[in-house]
Amino acid sequence: MSVKFNLLSDSTCDFTAEESRRNNVTILPFTYTEAGKPDGGFHGVDDQFQSRTPHEFYQAIRDGATPMTSQPSQLVFEQAFREALETGLPTVLFCISSGLSGGYNGAVTALDRLKEELGKDDLPIYIVDTLLAATPMYLLVRQAVKMRDEGAEAREVYEWALEARYNVQTLVVVNSLETLQRGGRIPKSVAVVAGALDAKPVLDMKTDGTLRVVGVTRGMKKGLKRLVKFYADSYHEDAYEQIINIGNADYQEEVDHLIELLKKADPNAQIVVTNIGPTIGCHVGPDMISMSFWGADRRKD
Repeated sequence: MSVKFNLLSDSTCDFTAEESRRNNVTILPFTYTEAGKPDGGFHGVDDQFQSRTPHEFYQAIRDGATPMTSQPSQLVFEQAFREALETGLPTVLFCISSGLSGGYNGAVTALDRLKEELGKDDLPIYIVDTLLAATPMYLLVRQAVKMRDEGAEAREVYEWALEARYNVQTLVVVNSLETLQRGGRIPKSVAVVAGALDAKPVLDMKTDGTLRVVGVTRGMKKGLKRLVKFYADSYHEDAYEQIINIGNADYQEEVDHLIELLKKADPNAQIVVTNIGPTIGCHVGPDMISMSFWGADRRKD
């Protein structure tokens, strides 16, 4: 069956390059660079770890690199939309949460400019503010691919995504809040207190697409046990897909331990591990684990 629409995503969905090609998903990349060091600093394109391995990327941050990210330009969005229109098919674009980045707003502005240029009030291009990023966004885009391949229409997938984004459950355990604080995602006072207590902060995503600290654990082992309990408490048997996605920020030993714990709690659990990509990695730093799965509507919590 031939597909009925083009599927695009920015690079924060954590698909690998091979996964993007296999599933015919066009990726619009973010870029990263160190402020004041455009030539000699740590910089690159979020090319889904084709030019750097995850370990090389995160080790650079451990060694002191402080990269910040830039979203795709409006020209990049506009060019992608032009190419999509040339196919004669509608298009759905998935964007990182507007609560974390201006990428969604940039895409909307680019589309508005293109409508004005072409003299059309409407174009068959649908832009989704996922209100997610990385591990939970991976699940949303993965399911959209499945729906497209099963014959769904573009608008059907767009409207589905606006509701389904609230059914992705996510919990994150980080070794340190330093990188998040440096990027302005977490208040400095919270990072300082967590560091002083050697606590491992636990975060989730609010329904407005922003991050929040929901607790702390003493030691990563307890943090992993909290992730398993979260899965046991929030798992939904009627979910779209019975899968747990673990996000790995170069923390393989602890990821392996989490898989063991999850398998003990649920021997039938289907687990997929993805690498937290460079864009999100610039803000969360190394030694972080996230876990996402389909569950109940978070708006009803």
